[in-house]
Amino acid sequence: MSRRSHPIDQAVGLRIAARRSALGWSQSVLGRKLGVSFQQVQKYETGANRVSASRLHQAAVAMGCSVADFFPARSSVEGEGAMLHPVLISAEGRGLAEAFARIPDVAARRALTRVAQAMAAA
Repeated sequence: MSRRSHPIDQAVGLRIAARRSALGWSQSVLGRKLGVSFQQVQKYETGANRVSASRLHQAAVAMGCSVADFFPARSSVEGEGAMLHPVLISAEGRGLAEAFARIPDVAARRALTRVAQAMAAA
């Protein structure tokens, strides 16, 4: 019996994928650090499989963040997942996210965000 993934599972999975990508890690690398296959990481990232609390803690420690970083700050979980999904499934989007995370200057990141927003509005 298949179950439909819950929006929070998808949101958590997208945030795991985003953090992994920002670190420049493949699903295989994260899988090795968690002791699971890359296929299992794929299932976590798509929300097909729920991530247990202990596995989520293990992922946070491995990726140098807190468990809370994997949860959305606002109540619109479905909206966030819908916005992040196109970014994370395309090579261009993942490349942009990885490069953005490596920009050390906050002002430069803000400027890049404004450029992207202006281009999207055009």
